[in-house]
Amino acid sequence: MRKGVSSQPKKVRKRYFNAPLHQRHKDMNAPLSPELRREYGIKRLPVRKGDTVLIMRGSFKGHEGKVTGVDLKRRRISVEGVTRNKADGTPVPIPIHPSKVMITRLDLSDKYRQTIINRKRRVEVA
Repeated sequence: MRKGVSSQPKKVRKRYFNAPLHQRHKDMNAPLSPELRREYGIKRLPVRKGDTVLIMRGSFKGHEGKVTGVDLKRRRISVEGVTRNKADGTPVPIPIHPSKVMITRLDLSDKYRQTIINRKRRVEVA
């Protein structure tokens, strides 16, 4: 057992629901597609705005679209084209949990993300 980490359910839940945003970002992981997995040598990455994802579960299963938003407070993402209409007819994005999607194309416009991929690759290969 790791020192300083509780296994009591109430403490685990407390840490989960009161986690700061930089730790919540790590909870936003989604698996990579088999092609990306072979290319980068890693299994999962946190989802970012601009990534293209394939929805694997739920009523929108099979829908592919670009991530339009990431909500760290609610731990959900918004995907382009996954909406419903309100009573007045305005479309509202349906929030999706990142574990229910698969990343099919990465947005590498941020050079820091490439360093994260390289760092994870070294850890998972070793």
